[in-house]
Amino acid sequence: MNKNIPTRVKDLRLKMADKKINAYIIPGTDPHQSEYSANHWKARGWISGFNGSAGTAVVTIDDAGLWTDSRYFLQAEIQLEGTGFKLFKQGLPGTPSIQEWLAATLPSGATVAIDGSMFPYKEYESLATYFTNKGLTLVTDFSPFDSIWKDRPEIPTDPAFVYDEKYSGESTECKISKILEKIGKDEANAILLSALDEIAWTLNIRGTDVQCNPVAICFAYISDNERVLFMDARKVSEEMSEYLKKNKIQLADYTKIYDFLSKRKGDSVFIDPSKVNYKLVSSLNSSCKKIFGTSPVAWLKSIKNETEIAGFRDAMIRDGVALVKFFRWLEANIPSGKVSEITISEKLREFRSRQALYVGESFGTIAGFNEHGAIVHYSATPESNATIYNKGFLLIDSGAQYLDGTTDITRTIALGELTEEQKRNFTLVLKGHIAIATCIYPQGTRGAQIDVLARHFLWNEGLNYLHGTGHGIGHFLNVHEGPQNIRLEENPTPLTPGMVTSDEPGVYLAGKYGIRTENLILTVHHSHNDEFGDFNAFEVLTLFPIDKRAIDKSLLNEKELQWLNDYHCKVYEKLSPGLDNEEKEWLKKATEAI
Repeated sequence: MNKNIPTRVKDLRLKMADKKINAYIIPGTDPHQSEYSANHWKARGWISGFNGSAGTAVVTIDDAGLWTDSRYFLQAEIQLEGTGFKLFKQGLPGTPSIQEWLAATLPSGATVAIDGSMFPYKEYESLATYFTNKGLTLVTDFSPFDSIWKDRPEIPTDPAFVYDEKYSGESTECKISKILEKIGKDEANAILLSALDEIAWTLNIRGTDVQCNPVAICFAYISDNERVLFMDARKVSEEMSEYLKKNKIQLADYTKIYDFLSKRKGDSVFIDPSKVNYKLVSSLNSSCKKIFGTSPVAWLKSIKNETEIAGFRDAMIRDGVALVKFFRWLEANIPSGKVSEITISEKLREFRSRQALYVGESFGTIAGFNEHGAIVHYSATPESNATIYNKGFLLIDSGAQYLDGTTDITRTIALGELTEEQKRNFTLVLKGHIAIATCIYPQGTRGAQIDVLARHFLWNEGLNYLHGTGHGIGHFLNVHEGPQNIRLEENPTPLTPGMVTSDEPGVYLAGKYGIRTENLILTVHHSHNDEFGDFNAFEVLTLFPIDKRAIDKSLLNEKELQWLNDYHCKVYEKLSPGLDNEEKEWLKKATEAI
C-alpha cells in the first residue's frame, strides 16, 4: 500500500467540502476514453493505489470504493489493503453499481461530482438521469487534481510521426473519403474524433504518448471542407508538418478544441457518444446538429487490408523466432535460481528487440508463477517478484509492437511434474481454444454466439473464467480494440473477414495456479452456399508451440489431436528458417506429433 493515499484522500475531501460536494467519481481513463492512458491522467491510481487498466474510484466525505472487473479482483484486493477503499466486484451477483451504492449511501439532495472531460457523453446521460430520479444533483466541472496532485506529470509532448503507407496499406485521403461517405448516409457533414487509435488510423500517424500503445495525444475534426488536427505543436516535426499540409490538414493547439467547437456554425456533426466526452459535446455550438451513432472508424479500422494482413503474418514469424530464443534461454537458466518474474519481462523484451521492425511491447508482460498465474492481469513488483523454479505452471502473456503488426500471445508451460488436475484443466482450456480456432460459422455471426465453444468443456467440470474469450487487436495500434469481440455479453458486431481477434480461454484457481492459451486469429471467408450464404472460418496467425508436457492426451479427440499436430507442423515450417541448428532442434522437439 502507498502510505500517502490516506493523506491524498483527505486533501480531496477538503476540496469536496469546499465546493459542497458529497461524492466524487474518478474513472481510470482520460479525455479520449482510452483503456490505457498517459501518466498525466492516472488520477484513479494516484488516489486509490489500484493501477489496473479497468476500474473506477468513488470518494464520499466519509467513505470510498473501487469498482473493477474479474480480471483484477485479486490484484485490487492486494493494492487496496489499508487504503480505506472498499473493493466492489463488478459482474458478481449482489454487487451494487456505483449509482446504486451512491443512492443508498448519500442523503437526499446530495451533490455528486464528475470531471465532464473524463466521461463519455453516453455515460454522463445515464448518470444524470439516474441521479435526478433519485433526488441527487450531478455537477460536471469538478477537477481537483491539478491542485492536490503536486507532482502531477505533464501531458506528453514527445514527437508524433507519420506512419508509412507501405505499412498501413491505405492513404489518409482514401480513409477520410470512406469516413465522410459513411457519415453522409446519416446526413452528417462532419465528424468529431476523440479516440486516439481512431485518429492515428485515419490520419496515418503514430506516437509514443501512451506506454505500449503507439498513439499521440490529439483530437480531430473532419468535415466536407475542413480537416483540423488538435495537437501540441511541440509534437509536430518538420516532416510531419509537411505531411499534414500535403493532406490539407490544419494544425491547432490541443487545448483549443473546446473553443473551436463553440464557434462552429450550422454543421451536422457525427458523434460517437461512447467515445466523445461530455465536455466536448456540450461545447458544440447550439446551431450545430448533433448526430449520435457508432463511430464508422472503428468498423473501417477493424477490417484489415491486404497489406496489414501480410504485415501481421510477417510480424508473427519474427515474434515466434524471438519466443523460441527466449524459451530456450528460460529452460537453460531456471536451474540457476536467478530467473524471476521480472527477469522474464526483461529478457522477453531483449529477445524481441533484436527482431526487425520492433518498436516496443504491446502491453506490460504478465509473467505469473504458480499462484501468481491466477491473477489474470498480474504485474510483478519488487515486493511480489517470485523466483522461478522447476515446479508447477508458469503463465506468460506478452506481446510486441512491430511496424508491420501487433502481437499478443499467452503460453502456460509446465516447469515440472504436474498433477492430474493440472493436466486435466490445461487440456480443457486447450479443447476450448481449439473449438474456437476450428469454428466455421455463417456471415453475421457475433462473438457472443460462439463464446460457449470455448467454455463448454470447462463448464462440464464446474469450471469457468470470468473474462472474455477474445478481443479485437489493432495493426501497429492498441492491443485491445473493437468493435468485435468474443465474450458472453451480447455485442451486435458480426465477425467479418479481415478482423483479427484473440482466442484465449483460461481457468484460474486462486492461490494455486492459472492457465491461459492465447493465439491471434484472422476471420477469413470459408465457403458459399446458395441457400444459406457465406460462411467464415479462422486462420491462426500466432506461431509458437503449445506445451505438450501439460496435455492429457486421453482427453483430446482425433480431430483435436490432428489440429494440434497440424498447427505444430506449421509452426516449425514458418519459424525454422530464422533459427540456428540448436534452436531448430529445440523447436523440432517442441512440435513433434503426439
